[in-house]
Amino acid sequence: MMVRNDERDGMAFAVARTRDEALLYLELQPCPDCGSTEAPWEHALVEIDGELTISYAAVCPGCGAEREYLFGLPAKETPAGSWPTFGGSEPSELLDAGQWLAVADQVASNVPVDPVEAGPALSIARAAVEEVIKFVPPGQDEVPADEFWTPQGRGVFEAEPGRFRLDRLLVVRDTYHELVRETGAK
Repeated sequence: MMVRNDERDGMAFAVARTRDEALLYLELQPCPDCGSTEAPWEHALVEIDGELTISYAAVCPGCGAEREYLFGLPAKETPAGSWPTFGGSEPSELLDAGQWLAVADQVASNVPVDPVEAGPALSIARAAVEEVIKFVPPGQDEVPADEFWTPQGRGVFEAEPGRFRLDRLLVVRDTYHELVRETGAK
């Protein structure tokens, strides 16, 4: 059975702004047959109904299910910055604000003691919080409720909506930034 994400009722595919973002999204999609999150993803540029699309395909090592996820191309390339680079200035179409904060929480709660290993983990947490901040519209002070479109994201928001206020997000981001700096990572 081929598992695909392209049942979109004629809509364009959600844009994967960078490879880092696409791979994180894929990591959060367990195999529907066995629940494994491991997969040897291969990517290619394909044409679907006249639209250039990025295909990520893999065979699940746990059960052998074929999986494929299709993503739209960004309007402009996001320049690689510090690792990880999840996207440009626009908010994600793949993960909602609550999912990004859940990623930051999960990574930050499992930071290795060794500073060499801690730096990359804290860099992911910092970058994930930066992605949440992109959902705050200019001139507003919190992420709007409609930016939580997945059950997981809504759950994170509903558990503690105050965490999505801009002032709190900036403090968390800056704290992770300082911790990354202290490890010597960039």
